[in-house]
Amino acid sequence: MLKTVVIAAAPGATKCWRAAMDWRGIPARLVDCKRLPKWRSKCFKYGGMLDPIAGQLERYMDLLSARQKLVASNIANADTPGYHTEDIDFQSEFQNAAGLAPRTIEVTGLAMKNDGNNVSLDRESRLLSENALRFQLASSLLRSEIQSVREAIKEGQSS
Repeated sequence: MLKTVVIAAAPGATKCWRAAMDWRGIPARLVDCKRLPKWRSKCFKYGGMLDPIAGQLERYMDLLSARQKLVASNIANADTPGYHTEDIDFQSEFQNAAGLAPRTIEVTGLAMKNDGNNVSLDRESRLLSENALRFQLASSLLRSEIQSVREAIKEGQSS
């Protein structure tokens, strides 16, 4: 059984990437986006089962991904003179329902080196580990949510 999922489409694009997915893999192909609105309305019409939890998990995982990029950037600039550590105010960004790109803040209270750099490799290493753990937890929660929907569908098909 194949199902079609749009995996990338630029706003106003005339072509978009669409994949025919099955349990074995995702072969992608370029298709006409004019058919996209019809598909999208069908997709979101039935997508309401996961919305309350999955939407929040998606936002949480997006924030974790943005933080991972920031931490990697901080580590890459550990020897750059004058570089100041950046981070995301995780609580306020998660509560921000707008879903915009997270704002970065300069981290205060870190020891400043002679060259004006305040990157702490110990802090950044801890954040990398913490982020990986949080992402793993969130993906496990999302996986179990999807599994419960799959089981409900299978149960409905067998009756």
